[in-house]
Amino acid sequence: MENLILYIVGGILVAIFGAGIKIVRPLERGLIERLGKYHKFANSGFNWIIPVIDRLTKIDITENMMQIDTQEIITEDNLNAKVDLVVYYKVLEDEQAVKNSIYKVSEFEPQITRLAQTTARNVIGTMKFKDVNSKRQKLNSDLATTLKKETKNWGVEIVRVELKEIIPPKEVQDTMNEVIQAENTKRAAIDFATATETKADGAKRASIKQAEGIAQGKIIVAKAEADKIKLVHESANKYFKGNAQILKKLQVTEESLKNNSKVVLTEKGINANIILGEIPIKK
Repeated sequence: MENLILYIVGGILVAIFGAGIKIVRPLERGLIERLGKYHKFANSGFNWIIPVIDRLTKIDITENMMQIDTQEIITEDNLNAKVDLVVYYKVLEDEQAVKNSIYKVSEFEPQITRLAQTTARNVIGTMKFKDVNSKRQKLNSDLATTLKKETKNWGVEIVRVELKEIIPPKEVQDTMNEVIQAENTKRAAIDFATATETKADGAKRASIKQAEGIAQGKIIVAKAEADKIKLVHESANKYFKGNAQILKKLQVTEESLKNNSKVVLTEKGINANIILGEIPIKK
């Protein structure tokens, strides 16, 4: 009987111990409450609580994305724009931050949603539509800064806010499309004109280069001709200057023979007469 009681008690203790085992994953942190009061912080890994008396609450500390429902916001220039927002956030992993996310705010996710919508209305409502559409980076930064300020005591970090989409009224959208189309046409015309001008400029440069090449070629030919004449002149002066008189006598003799004239040559002309072979020598 005593052994039976011991088995029963042992079984109960084992069941209680097993029921008190709690495993916290690396991407989670936990708070242990005892009889409704904060008891201790539960890090990732093995944790044990007293069943019934203790309670473990786990919090996800990874970055999460929250899609904010589409809402209509009136801009400063009285346009009803439909706006979609996305908020990225995470609970900080230190003990105080986890405590704040549970004890300082009731269900912080719906609170962030409402706060994001209110902040978007306040910020976008002070801007003109064209600024909202063209300055998204600044708008995202302003929204994130405001949300961080409002949630700093919640143990939650607003990582970033992104304006996913902003849709203007249909008539404004049609006008914007016409403006964009006109701008694209204008840009295409400018590109075509620039290309035409570039082509014409290239042809002009090619013609100039061709003309310069022809002129340079003529200069080279002229210089070659001048060098040739100079060379002939220098050669004549160098090799034929001493024989000029003999050359003259030969020319006179040739003309005389053509006319059957008699020619008398001095002894200085003997060599020339012998070379001709046709003129008798008179001593």
